[in-house]
Amino acid sequence: MNILKATKRTVTSAGQTNKLRSDGLIPAVLYGGKKDNINITLKKLQLQEIINTETFMSKVVDIDIEGSKEKVLPREVSYDPVSDEPIHIDFMRIAKGSKLILEIPVKFINFDKSPGLKKGGVLNTVRRKVELKCPAEKIPDEIVVDLNNTEIGSSLKISSITLPEDVVPTITDRDFVIATVVSPSIIIEPEKVEETEAAAEGEAAADTTLEGEAKGEESKEKTAKPSDDKTKSSPSEKSSNANKENKEKEIKKK
Repeated sequence: MNILKATKRTVTSAGQTNKLRSDGLIPAVLYGGKKDNINITLKKLQLQEIINTETFMSKVVDIDIEGSKEKVLPREVSYDPVSDEPIHIDFMRIAKGSKLILEIPVKFINFDKSPGLKKGGVLNTVRRKVELKCPAEKIPDEIVVDLNNTEIGSSLKISSITLPEDVVPTITDRDFVIATVVSPSIIIEPEKVEETEAAAEGEAAADTTLEGEAKGEESKEKTAKPSDDKTKSSPSEKSSNANKENKEKEIKKK
């Protein structure tokens, strides 16, 4: 069980709380139960290792407020939009015997003992967290999913998970899936794609060359073939020839 040391906070103005943050403290509030809300501060250093873990928001911790201990659960963390540093935390008191609804993170084990994954299968995670109803004294840190003996096509449902006593999922109308082991997607290798594209480009270039050669041959044929106009006599040539023939006939008569 984690124990966080805190001190009561009397300052409430924005300027004063910003000064606390610059001094390495995080303002927080403790609420819930029949007691009054308490404004507190905690040292950022003691929170750095746990505040960014998946279990922080579902883990019951003890807060020691100047010698008075309280069991609490983190409910909300506010972060600076620029630095992404925590700037405020809300804690809720945990009353003994109470039940809480929490999202508990899922943890997968025995990847190396899954025949399906060894054959190239892929773990398809459907739920990374599962909402559970838990007694305050029995909140699990995580839900453990064992991948041992899972084949391609295996479906891991909530019914196959061993939960602590009195801990139940909030979804009760169906046996919902947490993860599946599926066949790998078919991926075209880049080398084959490049070869296909190169072949297509080569065929296109060959077609262009053949087309150019055909046009060149056609042009040569047109150039080599004599024009019909040149083989035929023009009207002026026919008239000149007729005049010559008439003159020759007149000379012969004389």
